[in-house]
Amino acid sequence: MAYLVGVVLFALAILISVSLHEAGHMLTAKRFGMKVTRYFVGFGPTLWSFRRGETEYGIKAIPLGGFCKIVGMTPQDDDVDPADEPRAMWRFPVWKRTIVMSAGSITHFLLAVVALWFAAVFMGLPNPDYPTTEAQARQEPPVISLAECVVVDNVERPCAPGDPASPAAKAQLRDGDRITAINNTPVNTWGEMLNVVRATPPGPATVQYVRDGAPATTKVDLAAVQRPPLDDAAGAPSAVSALGVGLTVQKPTMVTYGPIDALGATADYTGNMAVGTLQALQRVPEKIPALWTAITGGQRDVDTPISVVGASRLGGEAVQNDAWEVFVLLFISLNFFIGVFNLLPLLPLDGGHIAIAWFERVRSWIFARLGRPDPGRVDYLKLMPITYAVILIGGVFTLLTVTADVINPITLFSR
Repeated sequence: MAYLVGVVLFALAILISVSLHEAGHMLTAKRFGMKVTRYFVGFGPTLWSFRRGETEYGIKAIPLGGFCKIVGMTPQDDDVDPADEPRAMWRFPVWKRTIVMSAGSITHFLLAVVALWFAAVFMGLPNPDYPTTEAQARQEPPVISLAECVVVDNVERPCAPGDPASPAAKAQLRDGDRITAINNTPVNTWGEMLNVVRATPPGPATVQYVRDGAPATTKVDLAAVQRPPLDDAAGAPSAVSALGVGLTVQKPTMVTYGPIDALGATADYTGNMAVGTLQALQRVPEKIPALWTAITGGQRDVDTPISVVGASRLGGEAVQNDAWEVFVLLFISLNFFIGVFNLLPLLPLDGGHIAIAWFERVRSWIFARLGRPDPGRVDYLKLMPITYAVILIGGVFTLLTVTADVINPITLFSR
């Protein structure tokens, strides 16, 4: 039941976000004197509507977004009443049209930033100092967590009958012990400990450690295993020693901030999201084969794109596992991504309209400097083949992601 509630809540949050996106267009257009005739949440048949002034507001049957109708977005619009021609959007200065067309993305950015600030103060944000890569983990203090066994072969798998017990566990080491030396060779980081253990021959060894602030020493019998080089996970494995422990990171995964400090944390997190979003957009083409693999029975790569369906399912998982921080951060990331995506200079996206508006402005300026007549407005009808191509590619990509999210969804929590 909690899962279903989470799915519905996340889908509703997305619907509200998209509706506010369209409200951003509508409010800025009205503020500049453009005529807005319709503002609806959803698509398809109208369920309910009312008219206030010159605008009809309402709800439609298919809750997959929303729209607002601004009169005369392009010079080629053929449904503009002659009385409304002076208020047609394309007649307004380029800076006003830019604000109107970017207002949707700005709304998403504001939602993300405000939610981030509240998360930083009341829930916490991911600790920027928490190690997220192997290289970062090797710089952490060598505080251990005991493994149940040692897998001798170079295979990642759970412990199985016949696997030798962890040498550290047999030597009465405990979770939370901090290793300080191996055979009197000091170690200060996890990486140093791994290097020393691997360089020590299998068999008896002396381990010095600190437990509850008190130093101690124990004898261990290091196991012989096959492992690749530490700096090359794909390299050829060789015989090395193993202690049978994992790393315990002592830093918290989430950090809360005061109201003022949260401003800086929000700015830092937003900057990281911007970089991550741009990198994700650049990787989209190379992820399409991975999506097809997931659809046709292969393993789903957690780094593949997801649709609204997949995001809602992850929101359901988060609620089911009482991981509200995941729910909120997913909502924030999705809003930021939508905001950036909508600004791409491609029709029919908002960014495409902005790019054309500024192209017209720059072209008119250049022609004026050259003493040539103003070439006028761009003919959107000539751009329709490109627009249809973008719509087709976007539709196919959406179909791929939705199908993958239904057949082989990404999951963040073990089942």
